[in-house]
Amino acid sequence: MPNTHPDPDHRVTAVPGTQHIRVEIDGQLVSSSSRPVLVYETGLPVRYYLPAEDVNLTLFEPTDTHTTCPYKGEASYWSFHGGNTGADAAVRTDVAWSYQEPLPSVLDIKGYLSFYDNVADIQVTGEAPEPPAV
Repeated sequence: MPNTHPDPDHRVTAVPGTQHIRVEIDGQLVSSSSRPVLVYETGLPVRYYLPAEDVNLTLFEPTDTHTTCPYKGEASYWSFHGGNTGADAAVRTDVAWSYQEPLPSVLDIKGYLSFYDNVADIQVTGEAPEPPAV
């Protein structure tokens, strides 16, 4: 079977976690979850993916942005509006993303959201499992 990944040394692994993850944007709590999926990817920091049910989606709007990752699939993005609407609403564009149809190697992240840590304050309580051996 041919390798479908562009870099055979690049690894992406999704591991269910038990840590408590708290996410705030602009001081507003947007998620609190003890059901994360941790994604370990070569060359990147661990990313925490949270079930959509544990994210206050009333504070977000889906955008038209989509990107493709050869290791995870097509991502859809969400913008944060903080519950404010109208012309004066401060919007932070494309601050979260999710994979509705991830590739088979990371099916555990299907429908889960992850947040950019340069916009969101992501607080982790509990020990993360060690990254899987490659």
